Amino acid sequence: MIIQSDFSIFLETNTNTYDEERDFLAKFTQLEKSPEYIHTYSITPISLWNAAASGVKLEYIIEGIEKYSKFKVPENVILFIKEYYSRYGKIKIKNFDKDYFLLEFPPDTRLVLLNIKSLKNLIKDEFENSFIFKKLHRGFIKQLLINNDPPFPVEDLASFDDGDDIKINFKNGWQIRDYQKDAAMTIYSSGHGVVVLPCGAGKTIVGLEVIRLFKKSTLIIVPHHAAITQWKREILEKTDFKIEDIGEYSALNKEIKPITIATYNIISVNQAHFDIFTKKNWGLIIYDEVHIMPAPVFRITAEIQSKRRLGLTATLIREDGREKDVFSLIGPKRYDIPWKDLERRNYIAKGICHECKISFNEDDKKEYIIATKREKVRIAGENKNKIHIVKEIIEKHKNDKILIIGQYLTQLKVIAKEIKAPLLTGSSSQRERDKVYDDFRKGKFSILITSKIANLAIDIPDVSVAIQVSGSFGSRQEEAQRLGRVLRPKDHPAYFYSIVTKDSIEEEFSLKRQLFLAEQGYKYIIEEWD
Repeated sequence: MIIQSDFSIFLETNTNTYDEERDFLAKFTQLEKSPEYIHTYSITPISLWNAAASGVKLEYIIEGIEKYSKFKVPENVILFIKEYYSRYGKIKIKNFDKDYFLLEFPPDTRLVLLNIKSLKNLIKDEFENSFIFKKLHRGFIKQLLINNDPPFPVEDLASFDDGDDIKINFKNGWQIRDYQKDAAMTIYSSGHGVVVLPCGAGKTIVGLEVIRLFKKSTLIIVPHHAAITQWKREILEKTDFKIEDIGEYSALNKEIKPITIATYNIISVNQAHFDIFTKKNWGLIIYDEVHIMPAPVFRITAEIQSKRRLGLTATLIREDGREKDVFSLIGPKRYDIPWKDLERRNYIAKGICHECKISFNEDDKKEYIIATKREKVRIAGENKNKIHIVKEIIEKHKNDKILIIGQYLTQLKVIAKEIKAPLLTGSSSQRERDKVYDDFRKGKFSILITSKIANLAIDIPDVSVAIQVSGSFGSRQEEAQRLGRVLRPKDHPAYFYSIVTKDSIEEEFSLKRQLFLAEQGYKYIIEEWD
């Protein structure tokens, strides 16, 4: 490995020690890019705090980088690692009595803490090396300190609410995979944290295993109603839990049961629904797709830090940059595994990505030239020539299940009419969505068109071709989710086609989106379709 003074690390993949060095780096760095020959990692404050929280020793990190480094390790890198690693656990939250927690700190940080005005207002009493504060403020204090300058990532050692008992086990014959069990055990042993697994790798199964280990009443929060249906189906298919004990808390139903599944939206749009977090004695809260958790849910999560917490996601990239809040309020990253590792073990399908470039027709080109920047994005996205590529790809994959995803409803309606396929959008009723998804799974039709509602938490295991006709401003997060729709395990490759207008602003956005997949080790095949 080659260690740079900017805290980046290049790891050559064609060496005898690659596996050993990759496993070492995974413990304290963030994987940034993993193309074929050289992988890039970054040492960041959060990656070091995740390492410290997982019990990785500082001496192990320093000795390892000196052992594996091809050249002398820059001195500033060693100082950076020591400085930021040592911050985690410097300040601890511990139990005190039934109403208060203890904030424990070393003597040299006392004055620094007392100078944080917002913290000082929350202190109930002071001792020599600790403050006492109300249990309600547990999350706010963690947020306050991790966002301070200098930052203090708090080690939270206080206890969790026990929660009501439930009985749940996997059905006879059902076996979870080794990495799913390992991921679940990291949460069981710590009580809180985030598990990062690629789309199609079975994050829901990890959640079920965590519920089985704790055997406590559980609130599961998901992005939308389709994900409620998916979680219900997984619980009933794979465990012995009864349907009458599964509740749904959404725009359609307001049930509170031993296992309750709610949507982020219902909680976010109306603070009156915040009481779902206190209506039952929850022993566990699961945040599905934690990378899109909205701000109001962060706020209420800060108030309920006494609950065990599990965050599930395919990527910790947050477009709003709130990774520190995920760390402090949900917990450290406890488990991560690269996409390509699971592909090599046939747990997710091999992905083949194509970028299909096509020009405007003359009329659209004239309109594009005189348009504003905002208008250009839409004109390029709705390029009428894209329908020709869609039809050719459908013909090429006529024996496969195909998902067509786009941003613009006018465009999607035209495509739906041309190829005579069903279309689901944000205005489709939940009843309609559930029926169409179910019919698609059963094979009543082989092509489905959706707007961006298909980005998150929809389980369509038989889809092996995804065609992206338009995207949203180069979001890496979106690209990962859309590829994930076709990476469910199967015995043949999955194909991801992104259709882009040549010589337009869309090429710029496309480059940003495809960068994420290139970083995960996926190659893009660039094709001219004129």
